Amino acid sequence: MDIPAERIERLHALAREAMATGKKARARSYVQLAKRIGERNRISLPHQFRRFSCDSCDIYLRPGKTARVRLQPGRVVIRCLECGSTKRYPHEWTSPQSQNCS
Repeated sequence: MDIPAERIERLHALAREAMATGKKARARSYVQLAKRIGERNRISLPHQFRRFSCDSCDIYLRPGKTARVRLQPGRVVIRCLECGSTKRYPHEWTSPQSQNCS
């Protein structure tokens, strides 16, 4: 793994820890720095990091604290509680009625 990717992974861990302790401003700065490193070095952010950061306000999304997560048929909907923006991701979801309980 090269140096920018390692820094992005470390910033992801730091943002998660900062949000767990309630330091939103610090977590936001970690997310902004990681995005800037990725842009400067022309590498994409890891899948896990993209899912847990808001594109609009750059806050680290933590379900229950800064994000609301809902399952809908065929997708996961994540709403940022800071700015109100919404992300939708495809998801393979089966309803309990369609499962065969023999």
